[in-house]
Amino acid sequence: MSSTQVFYEGHVQGVGFRYSVKQIAKGFDVVGWIRNLPDGRVELQASAEPAELSAFIEAIGQSALRAHIKNQTESLLAEAPEARGFEIRHG
Repeated sequence: MSSTQVFYEGHVQGVGFRYSVKQIAKGFDVVGWIRNLPDGRVELQASAEPAELSAFIEAIGQSALRAHIKNQTESLLAEAPEARGFEIRHG
């Protein structure tokens, strides 16, 4: 298993970004969560087999959401995020 943290910047809040990513996640075998941050960014943490995780992150970038993403910063996580399935988190 591989785990990653991605910060999305741009017009990514108030546009259904988190909901859309949750819908995309249904097509992949991923566990994790996504949440809005007070500074206007969106944070995603996800865990899956490396190829599945890469395909999931790529699918987000190739979806209609790409029009809202100005910058995306990805880093590996030492531990998998704690979640049941893929969740939208608040706060």
